[in-house]
Amino acid sequence: MKTPEKPVNEQARLDTLRSLNILETGHEERFDRLTRLARRLFHVPIALVSILDAEREWFKSSPGFDLTETSREISFSGHAILSDDLLIVPDTARDERFHDNPLVTGTSNIRFYAGCPITTRNGTKLGTFAIMDHKPRRFTQNDRDLLRDLANMVEQEIEASRHETTDELTLLSNRHGFETLAERALKVCKRSDAPATLLLFNLKDFRQVNDQFGYAEGDRALVAFSTMLVEIFRESDVIGRIGGDEFVVLLTNTAKTESSGVLERLTEALQGYNRLSRRGYNLGYSVEAVEYDPEMHHSIGELLQEADTHMYQSKKLEMRAN
Repeated sequence: MKTPEKPVNEQARLDTLRSLNILETGHEERFDRLTRLARRLFHVPIALVSILDAEREWFKSSPGFDLTETSREISFSGHAILSDDLLIVPDTARDERFHDNPLVTGTSNIRFYAGCPITTRNGTKLGTFAIMDHKPRRFTQNDRDLLRDLANMVEQEIEASRHETTDELTLLSNRHGFETLAERALKVCKRSDAPATLLLFNLKDFRQVNDQFGYAEGDRALVAFSTMLVEIFRESDVIGRIGGDEFVVLLTNTAKTESSGVLERLTEALQGYNRLSRRGYNLGYSVEAVEYDPEMHHSIGELLQEADTHMYQSKKLEMRAN
C-alpha cells in the first residue's frame, strides 16, 4: 500500500476547509440527493462526498458505505486531491497503491474507485466526489464527464452552504453559522464536563465611524477587528459576527475567570492597531462574559440572550453615568 503524500499547499487547504465549517455537520439532502443519483446513474453500491481533514477522511454523504470516516493514510481521496484530473482505479487488487489497502482486503471489499476532486473557488481541493464498487469495472469517457458534472454540483452546494453560514464581509461565521458550530461545541463541553465561556462584543461609537468617515471605512474597521479576533483567539474557539457591530466568541475549556488574559491581549492588539493605523478614530469595544451553566443554559441561544441582556443593562448604566 502507498500512503498518499500531502499537497504542497496543505496548510492553506486546511485553513480553507476550517473556514467552511463543514466538518462534523450532519447529513444534508442537498448532498445525499447527489450521491443517490450517482449510485443510480453508475449502477454502483457506494457513492461518497468525502472531505479530507488533517489526519482523516470524513464522509459528508455516504450511502451504501458503513463507515463515517477513515484514516487519511488509507484513503483513496488522499491520492485523488494530488491531481486536477480524476483518479480512476479499474481494479484496486492490481494497483500497487491499493492492492493491500484495508479497504480493499477487508470487509469493505473495494475493487473499483473513481473520484473527482472537489475544488473551491480559490483552487483548494477539499476532498472528492467518488463512486466505488465491489467488483472491477471499466470507466468510459462519458462516465468521466458525468462524474465531473456531479462533482461540480457538489462544489456549487458547498459554495451555497458557505454563503448561508458565513458573513461575506469578515468571512467569520454569521449568526446561523455561529449558533450551529457553538451548539456542537457546547454539547462536547457538557459531555466532558468542561467549562465554556461566551464573550459578546460591541464596537464602541461605531455609528460615528460610518457617519463621519463613510461606510467603506466602517467596513475596514469591522474587518480589522475580526482579523484581531482570529489572531488572538484559538482555533478551537468559535468566532462569529452576529450583527452590524456585534461579534461573539465561544471559548471552550475556559472558565469565565480565565478569559481575562485573552481579553488583555485583545486590548493590547487593538491599542497597537490604533497607534499604527491613524485612521482618525480609535477602535474600541465593550464586552460581556457569560459562563456556560448546563443547568441554566439549554442552548447557545439562551447563553447569547443572557449576554445580550447584560450588555443592554451595562449600556443603560453607562448612559446614566454620562
